Amino acid sequence: MVLGIIVDTELVAIKLDKIMQSKAYTCIVLGTDEKKFAIYTDLGSGQAMQKFLTESENPRPLTHDLINMIFRGYDIKIRQIVINDLQDTVYFARIYLEQKMGDILHILEIDARPSDCIALAITHKPPLYCAREVFEKTVPLIEEWSST
Repeated sequence: MVLGIIVDTELVAIKLDKIMQSKAYTCIVLGTDEKKFAIYTDLGSGQAMQKFLTESENPRPLTHDLINMIFRGYDIKIRQIVINDLQDTVYFARIYLEQKMGDILHILEIDARPSDCIALAITHKPPLYCAREVFEKTVPLIEEWSST
């Protein structure tokens, strides 16, 4: 359990390793030092993430820019992101938001695409987690092949 939010689910702390793009899709590499796995998403999501990482200016705000402005305006923070399910080759995630209003702390759990969560995580830097059950089902990404 992390922050008293997830009940009965063991979580593995993960990190964003890299984002790779082809002409047709984006590959987001996540994991631990021992195991990395890939989530594939559309080209547009990957381009938006690359713009965040390279701090490129956009002539107009992107969707994630709009969300960030709303978060700032309402003093909302991303508490954590959890990749919580894997069905066939599709990953699912939950984003946990917090907003303090006086003495009351509001926490909201929202179902979201992992690519959207990761795009927001690039700017907000919340902890990233993967449910242990999901982490164990991921296919390890092998980045280097020996040349024997």
